[in-house]
Amino acid sequence: MVSKGLMRRAVPPSFNVEFMTAATAAAQHAPVNAEARSPFVRLHELLADIKPGLPAINLSVGEPQHPIPPFVGPVLQAHLNDFGRYPANKGTEGFRKAAASWLGRRYRLGRPVDPETEVIVLNGTREGLFLGALAAKRYVPERSGKPAILIPNPFYAAYSAGAAAADCEPVYLPTTRETGFLPDLDAIDPALLARTVAFYLASPSNPQGAVATETYLTRLVVMARRFGFLVFADECYCEIYLNGRPPHGMLEASQPDFSNVVVFHSLSKRSNLPGLRVGFAAGDRRFLGRYIELRNIAAPQVPVPAQEVAIAAYGDEAHVENNRELYVAKFDLADQIIGNRYGYQRPAGGFFLWLDVSRQGGDEAVARNLWRDGGLRVIPGHYLARDGADGRNPGQGYIRVALVQDKEITAEALHRLVTVLG
Repeated sequence: MVSKGLMRRAVPPSFNVEFMTAATAAAQHAPVNAEARSPFVRLHELLADIKPGLPAINLSVGEPQHPIPPFVGPVLQAHLNDFGRYPANKGTEGFRKAAASWLGRRYRLGRPVDPETEVIVLNGTREGLFLGALAAKRYVPERSGKPAILIPNPFYAAYSAGAAAADCEPVYLPTTRETGFLPDLDAIDPALLARTVAFYLASPSNPQGAVATETYLTRLVVMARRFGFLVFADECYCEIYLNGRPPHGMLEASQPDFSNVVVFHSLSKRSNLPGLRVGFAAGDRRFLGRYIELRNIAAPQVPVPAQEVAIAAYGDEAHVENNRELYVAKFDLADQIIGNRYGYQRPAGGFFLWLDVSRQGGDEAVARNLWRDGGLRVIPGHYLARDGADGRNPGQGYIRVALVQDKEITAEALHRLVTVLG
């Protein structure tokens, strides 16, 4: 029989109980509809009855196909025995120091990031961005009305999944050519900001590749501090810039204490290591102190050998520069082959084309045609977005094309695309 004392010690703190109870309730009551499903599942169903007319080239998934860095294997081999122990949930000291040091080299920061209190390891940014919403719901002061989470539209699916799990209203902010493919900060009602829990922002954005200016980021930080919400800055594409100018970071705009700001970084795009599942969150130390409480009960630790690979990756810039040169070369191809078709404009960052195919029959029809006639697998844009308050889906009529293959395959794919669409 278990003693009452042991039973008491086995119960997590009430803060953590609230997290799990709310997440379970939200999951049980969240409606399931076509829009809420994975865009990749929807694409599979769209193309299931079609045979590709040419050898298949997958341009739908943002999974880098460039070679992994040469140091990955030797580092893993040197730390195989570390698979035999549980690592600390917030990350090893060596990893946190490496991430903090990299942030200090990459961005113009007035002081070093504290690896002890301002950095935690993640199983990639997806986990971090999702769980961040649950932590934010209970961290911010009481909201004025139904708690809301603001999401750029189109968006990365983890943002809306986090909002649903946190039982917050997802509010989709259109990011169109007219808004510079970023949320229009002037168009947000102060009453909405007063009930906002978190504001997700990706720069460079997915899928349009827009980069926020330092002025834009600073304005957003001021808004967050005025209304008491958190900014979750998804910066996983920050090292893929195509114009020679590194994007500004949200930590730069939130100095000196990084209050109300958390940035999320990953090795998936920077180092071609999507399968490693290592990233980190950094920023507001008070929020991260609460966030780690949630990770301690709801997320698995990151294996030490994987963190050792990450230490090596954050200490090496040569492979990152080579990687960036490959993307620049592929966008040079897009400039030449696509030209001014389909509203194409070379983005500032990221590795996606965001092409307007409304005149070619619309995004779903074009996705089917490209697969049937060209063997190209692309994502219909409205699968990546939601209908806004005006009933319009800002992804409607667009396709997202991921330039993740090597240069030769990319050239072949772009020629096929132009041939099929005309």
